[in-house]
Amino acid sequence: MKLLIINPGGTSTKIAVFEDEEQILKRNITHTQEELSAFKHVFDQFGYRKKLILEALEEEGIDIRQLSGVAGRGGLMNPIPGGTYRVNERMLEDLRRAVHGEHPSNLGSALAKSIGDEVGVPSFVVDPVSVDELMPKARISGIAELERPSWFHALNHKAVARWAAERIGKQYEECSLIIAHLGSGNSIAAHKNGRMIDGSGGRTNGPFSPERSGGLPTYPLVELCYSGKYTYEEMVAKISSTGGMYDYLGTKDAGEVEQRMRQGDGKAKLVYEAFVYMVAKEICSYAAVFEGKVDCIVLTGGIAHSQYVVDEISRMTGFLAPVEVVAGEFEMTALALGALRVLRGEEAPREYE
Repeated sequence: MKLLIINPGGTSTKIAVFEDEEQILKRNITHTQEELSAFKHVFDQFGYRKKLILEALEEEGIDIRQLSGVAGRGGLMNPIPGGTYRVNERMLEDLRRAVHGEHPSNLGSALAKSIGDEVGVPSFVVDPVSVDELMPKARISGIAELERPSWFHALNHKAVARWAAERIGKQYEECSLIIAHLGSGNSIAAHKNGRMIDGSGGRTNGPFSPERSGGLPTYPLVELCYSGKYTYEEMVAKISSTGGMYDYLGTKDAGEVEQRMRQGDGKAKLVYEAFVYMVAKEICSYAAVFEGKVDCIVLTGGIAHSQYVVDEISRMTGFLAPVEVVAGEFEMTALALGALRVLRGEEAPREYE
């Protein structure tokens, strides 16, 4: 079966073509800020991005009439359980209206359905960022108006979880896993019996990352917000895009921070050691979720390429469970595999409501 995979991002549209599990094409279509500035809303970019996708496929000699399905990156939709979803009109309407915010990934399902409908094949999204499987007691925050959110790298989490389950000879639905995605943003989640029942994400809680603040001291944060030093927009940026390592060291490149640490930069050493320490501490905090019975800890994301990070986290958490490393991100493969499971009848497609 031949599948087209579409992953719209802030400055690019990644596409791939898979022949069953084998990726036979990978293409990164870049967009300049000048090109995108012509569009007021994300969905206004639909025609522009679709045209570029079709042109790229034609250049590569891919006949879309030979496709068996199309899978797109899921956007900011209503909270849903993990799985592979057929793209339906309710989903498209919610994303078009940006009911949970504007994001380039909102276009993934619309592009997939448009191209799929054109050639009469089904279109899907797989484990979108809006996956929410938290157990009720994990949502309680301490203030009634605030609920702890589920904001994880669900697509990569789920793909890596299935890999880890296979590696230890179990089904994902039988496993107790702690998975740490470490990249520009972090997310660390407890996976139990096929669901992400608790976890943290770097915009709201958990460890800081190269650009996100993670959990912060509450009372000092309130004072800072009302100090008059920063605007609302500047505080949001400090939490979500200019916090973390960047706020301390002026770079979002974890590799550069590690290099500065090796060259004797004391501040870089302290910040990087604190990052690793907080990640390890967060991982261990989820031991209570499983009453200490954890099958495996998995480190993934770009920062998992660092041998220093892997060695230190393994040293601090290895007493709890074996540590496996799946460095990098596997979004395109995860989208393809999710669609394949449905097309092969191994998994029933879900309907978005």
